[in-house]
Parts: sequence; C-alpha cells; structure tokens
Amino acid sequence: MGWMPNQAAAQVSISFNIGSQPLWGPVGYDYVESYYLPDVEAYYSVPRRQFIYLQGSRWIYSSSLPSRYRGYDLYNGYKVVVNSRDPYRNFHEDRVRYSRYRQTRGQQVIRYSNDSRYYIVKGHPHYSHRNNSRDHYRSNDRDHGRDRDHGRKDKDKDKGHGRKDSDRGRGRF
Repeated sequence: MGWMPNQAAAQVSISFNIGSQPLWGPVGYDYVESYYLPDVEAYYSVPRRQFIYLQGSRWIYSSSLPSRYRGYDLYNGYKVVVNSRDPYRNFHEDRVRYSRYRQTRGQQVIRYSNDSRYYIVKGHPHYSHRNNSRDHYRSNDRDHGRDRDHGRKDKDKDKGHGRKDSDRGRGRF
C-alpha cells in the first residue's frame, strides 16, 4: 500500500525558577540549579535553599555559611551559575576555573534589578503578591519578547564567557 514515514514528536520542556532564586543572585537567568561562590569556595543550591561547603573531607548542607565567613557579603560577592544537581562533584575544576572572580565586585543582583521578571521574588523592592503568579510571568514574557528557555535570554552572548555546551556559565556582569 502506501509508505508512511515515522513521525518524530519533539517535546520541549520549558522551566524557570526566577521566583525561587535568592535576592543576592545575579540577574539574567530564568533557571538556576545552584551558584558557585568563588570568594568562599562554596555552593548554594536554589531548590534546597542551602549552602554547600566543604568541612574537612565532607560536604555540608546548611541554611547558612559557616562562621568563618560571617562577614561575607552575598550581595557583593561574585556568583557563578552552575546547573548541576551535585555541583560539588566538580569542585576542584570550579575552584581553578573561577578563581579569577575572587574579589570581583559589581555583578548586578536581583534585589537591585528593575527588570519586571524579578518582581515575583519575595523581598524584591517591587514585589507584590499579585506579581507572584505564573500567569503574570508568562504574560510579561509575551509582552516583552523574552525567551523562557533554560538559562539566559541572550544565549549567543555566552560564547567566550566560561559557558560551555553544558549548562555551566557565569553572569553577564
């Protein structure tokens, strides 16, 4: 009879977690699994809302950094976005690769952003419970032509900025 080609169905998964990112997180990312903090050689897990740091030979999950980093300012320290479930598995590479960002300041953070995408983050100066809805976020994306794909809206700008084919990268500022 007739020949019917196999139809391939592509599934596109769009996810974002802007509302879960901390106020001190860098702007420019729709989805973040974790941050690497070069100044303190620790990670922060966005889904768990916990810091991950090395104590002796063990990785510790905690809601705060250890007391040795009591004076560390999360708003001023540089954050590297690392989209990995267990980011500490690449600690030795991250430590070397991102050491140049120690003592780097001036990265724009969510709290001080005037981008309406971040108004859904509780604690943002423009936060309103009305802004904290998925419909508001999707509406803003359509109205402003934003791409909700994983990570940054300007993926072509990532070339040469420490971001490889994996979902690792640094902020744009």
